[in-house]
Amino acid sequence: MPEIPDLEAIRGFLNERLPGTAVTAAEVKIPYIVRTGANALMESLPGDVFGETQRHGKFLLFALASELVLAINPLLTGRFQYVEAAAKRKGKLCLRIELANGMELRYADLRVMGRIYLLPLEDLESIPNWREGGPDLLDPGLTEDVWLARIRKYRGRIKNVLTKAEFVQGVGNAYSDEILWEASINPFTARSDLDDDDLRRLFRTAREVMAWATPLARERMVKGETLDYTERRDFFRVHRLGGEAVCPRDGAKITDIEASRKVTSFCRTCQPGGPAFS
Repeated sequence: MPEIPDLEAIRGFLNERLPGTAVTAAEVKIPYIVRTGANALMESLPGDVFGETQRHGKFLLFALASELVLAINPLLTGRFQYVEAAAKRKGKLCLRIELANGMELRYADLRVMGRIYLLPLEDLESIPNWREGGPDLLDPGLTEDVWLARIRKYRGRIKNVLTKAEFVQGVGNAYSDEILWEASINPFTARSDLDDDDLRRLFRTAREVMAWATPLARERMVKGETLDYTERRDFFRVHRLGGEAVCPRDGAKITDIEASRKVTSFCRTCQPGGPAFS
């Protein structure tokens, strides 16, 4: 699932190339995924011009000169490409946008779980669950004190809180493991068992991990003037490395625990606490 570092890497790359570029054609291959109407999108986009791309949580927001916004939430398996028109197309290609510079912006989705909206900027809140979401993790308004006040309202395991969009947006299963490892906090620890110092450290660490991972994610999806996001994360320290690697901090084996079709990875030695697992 694309999370902040992946989407920030894509956003940064596209903002070096897309602004001022006109759309010459748009093709929707899987209409279901365009929740504001596939025909309307194909009719509206040609002739429009891209502005700056923004990110909100797990959405990429493509601003257009018409004051419309192309909002894409890739969910679990959505993948972006910025390639030459002759480049091989991915399976389950959902949207193909031809650009005046000869390149194409593409969105493919293996499980067709993502969502695409084309709507006025002021209508973003009409997107389902938009209003219920918390602040983006990188929002300047989310200060350490605001984080502390917000997180105190939540109970349950700290990993579940960290990945709850109502609390904070942009963090998913994979990067929550990396954040909690960096902060030396067991993912199964109850939020109520963490003191204010722990919670403040978690805030700082969360942003540090995003800053560390974003350029590494970009290196793995960019080749020259093309972008092909394939979610290559060989720089991770713990996530999904149970039985394959040892903790970079203390040399202990990494543990993977699977529940509800999600894997949680951590080091039992430097992330003590939580329930005992055999």
